Amino acid sequence: MNRIEKRFEELKKQGRKAFIPFITAGDPDLITTRALVLELEKRGADIIELGIPFSDPIAEGLVIQRSSQRALEGGISPVKILDLVKELRHQTEIPLVLMGYYNPIFKFGEKKFIEKTSHTGVDGLIIVDLPPEEAHFLLKETEKNNLDIIFLLTPVSSEERIKLVCEHSRGFIYCVAYAGITGDEKRKDKNLKDLVDKVHFLTSTPVGIGFGISSPSAAKKTASLVEAVVVGSAIIKKIEKYKDEKNLVKEVGAFAESLARAIKGDRHG
Repeated sequence: MNRIEKRFEELKKQGRKAFIPFITAGDPDLITTRALVLELEKRGADIIELGIPFSDPIAEGLVIQRSSQRALEGGISPVKILDLVKELRHQTEIPLVLMGYYNPIFKFGEKKFIEKTSHTGVDGLIIVDLPPEEAHFLLKETEKNNLDIIFLLTPVSSEERIKLVCEHSRGFIYCVAYAGITGDEKRKDKNLKDLVDKVHFLTSTPVGIGFGISSPSAAKKTASLVEAVVVGSAIIKKIEKYKDEKNLVKEVGAFAESLARAIKGDRHG
């Protein structure tokens, strides 16, 4: 059992849901990313997703695309992100998940990447464009290194894919709120509840929903369906808005706290 599973176990005992914010590592720079991780934890995050910037993030909307571009222009790389995680582990035990695409991992070397990722203190991986049917090697390596590999499902996933993800996903299962790119708060799929019900029927692994959750009210509504709520684009928008200002971390933290309170049902923190 790693930090992700422990956190979900603790939350289950408390009858609470997990708040999982996503930020792009290196946006606007690594020093700010480090400060944001610590601030997000302080403001109620249970698990934090760190995005690995990629030049062709096919699942991302414009907001996260721009954050990736800013980070890449700043010279960010997987090695620098792993070094950051190693530093963070001197200050926090919050579960950390790397979210990215297969190409940089393949270029790094799959076995080497998994081993280094585990040794630096990462707890899980979400590889957006790697379906479970093609993940045999990574499944084996992540299991050996006590890393959770988290697969995605959408409301249009086939029955076969749903069963496969329920069988192989560890840590939690990431259900995408609609078939499309991140950050579209207007999109809503009427089949989402059906998907969540199927997953809950097939497995006891916690379920998280992400994509298009942009406000405390939306986060609260989503939390009624699942064990975790993932918020990315709405947080990245705040980072983008305040990226040149000294109060960036504070502003992002205040917004994150409003989401955390809604998800956990807190009135006074």
